[in-house]
Amino acid sequence: MNRSVGFIGVGNMGTAIIKGLAAQKLAVHGCDLNKANLEVLAAEVGLKTAPSPKDLVRACRYVILAVKPQHLAAVVEEIAPELTPEHCLMSIAAGVTQDRLRSLSGNRCPVVRIMPNTPALVGAGVFALCFDDQKLDDERKDFIRAMHKPLGQVHELPEKLFDAFTSVAGCGPAYVFYVMDAIVEAGVNLGLPRAQSTQIVKALFSGSAKLAEESPLHLSELREMVSSPAGSTIRAIIHMDRTAVRGNIVDAVGEAYDRNVELG
Repeated sequence: MNRSVGFIGVGNMGTAIIKGLAAQKLAVHGCDLNKANLEVLAAEVGLKTAPSPKDLVRACRYVILAVKPQHLAAVVEEIAPELTPEHCLMSIAAGVTQDRLRSLSGNRCPVVRIMPNTPALVGAGVFALCFDDQKLDDERKDFIRAMHKPLGQVHELPEKLFDAFTSVAGCGPAYVFYVMDAIVEAGVNLGLPRAQSTQIVKALFSGSAKLAEESPLHLSELREMVSSPAGSTIRAIIHMDRTAVRGNIVDAVGEAYDRNVELG
C-alpha cells in the first residue's frame, strides 16, 4: 500500500508531526497557503510540496487535515471527490467529530481523529487517537500508531472521551505555563532577578516531571517527601488548600470540558 502522508496545513502542529515523520524516512507531502512555510520544510526535511489540496490527495493515501476548525469544512468538501476507499482521512482539528468528517467527505474513506498537544513540537507530546471507524483495518491502525510514537505518548481512546482528553492534555500545557509564570512572579516578588527566576522555575518543572515519571511513588507521596512537619512547604500547601487551589483547578478543567462539548 502507498504509505505517503500528506498534510493540508503546515502550521506549528502540522510542522511538528511532519518533522517526526521525516525522521522516520517517510514520504511526506504538504500543501498550505503560506508558501514560505512550505519552502522552509522542503529545504529542512525534504517535504514534497503540492500545488493544491486535490493534487496532494491524488499523491497520498494518508491525508492529515491540519487546518483551523473553521476552515476544515471547505477543505474537505474540496477534496472529497478525490477520496477513495484506499485513503485514510485524519484530522487534528479540535471539536470536529468523526460523524462530521464522514458527512463532509461523503463517507468515501475511513476517518481518524487525532488530538495532539504542543509539547509535540519538542518530541514530548501526548496524542489521542480515535479508531472508532469500522472501516479501519489493522494495517492502517498500526501505521498511524507508528507515525505518532516518535513524537511522544500515544493513547487510543473512544471518541466519547476526546473532550475529556482535550480538556486535560490538549489544554494542559497552558495550565502548566500559567502556574510556571505565577511561580516566576513569586520569585521576582521575593527578590530574584526575573531571568534567574525563570531559569529556576523551568528547571523545577522539568526536574519534577522527570522525578514523577521515573519514581514508583504516587504523586501525593512525592509531595509529602517535600512537606516536613511544621515546615515552610506544608504551610504553603495548607494555604493552597484553604484557598481552594485544588478545587479551582478541577473546576477550570471542567470549564474547558464544557467549552469543548459546546464546540463539538
